[in-house]
Amino acid sequence: MNLIEPDRPNLSFVPPACTLPTGEQPLRVVEFAQFFAATVSAVTRESATVLRLALDGDHTMLAHARDLAAREVECCSFFDFTVDEAVGGGRLRVEVPSAHVGVLDGLQALAVTAAHDRRWV
Repeated sequence: MNLIEPDRPNLSFVPPACTLPTGEQPLRVVEFAQFFAATVSAVTRESATVLRLALDGDHTMLAHARDLAAREVECCSFFDFTVDEAVGGGRLRVEVPSAHVGVLDGLQALAVTAAHDRRWV
């Protein structure tokens, strides 16, 4: 299954610790997928617990990245997101404790799929 299908997003990596209501979880996954599809130009796994995404866009995109990250931390407090400005866009660094590497794997797969789909549009 494609990870970005809006009608049936893949929720297999959503952790049981997530406090976002079950009905809202698919919407959040789709929101991440759409954000990644619109902005991600490169995906780098720095370590088992750290993912870095290069983002294309302007200050509006960075504000959206910060907002999305802040909302995600509200329901999955184990995430550590850092959004930095860079030439031509920004960087999103995502870190998780080792107990949540599977969640980071899912987020990486979502970003890679979105970035790939973006290049072929």
